[in-house]
Amino acid sequence: MFEKWDIRLSGTGGQGLILGGIILASAAVKDGFNAVQSQSYGPEARGGASKAEVIISNQEIFYPKIANANTLLAMSQQAYDKYCVDITEDATIIIDSTLVKNIGADKAKKRFIIPITELAKKETGREMTANIVALGAIVGITKVVSEEAIKEAVLERIPAGTEEMNMKALNAGMKAGQELLQTMAS
Repeated sequence: MFEKWDIRLSGTGGQGLILGGIILASAAVKDGFNAVQSQSYGPEARGGASKAEVIISNQEIFYPKIANANTLLAMSQQAYDKYCVDITEDATIIIDSTLVKNIGADKAKKRFIIPITELAKKETGREMTANIVALGAIVGITKVVSEEAIKEAVLERIPAGTEEMNMKALNAGMKAGQELLQTMAS
């Protein structure tokens, strides 16, 4: 069976979304998939528009760019407004409600609203772990990669000494995503 995920992680520079894309692609490879990761950001290092795109497939990937995402993470209002129009009919959107307040312009069939940045602060005391919470939410909702693979990929890419904090963030995101998925199913 052909499986292909076109995932766009979007927000602002400094949120760690490019690292998030690298980690997600690495987890996909660990699970035996083909994966391609690309990135784009505005001229500002922090605060400008930023996105990372990850294509995950069980077949060869011939083109490394995404036209219309089937999964979109929006971690800023600017990112939501810009990218919610470039999604497929059956897309899943995961929105950080801490930073995205005006929701509704998208045509997503599945919309998950999670206070990602707030959850990062609550669970780890550090807003900078929001990208890891977001990865957990993506995995909890989509099951695009296994929990084992994402944990291993996170541990390979984070600074030494932050393992416990980042695992707390990842687990919080997975739990929030899974709980929302169960709520929507019932």
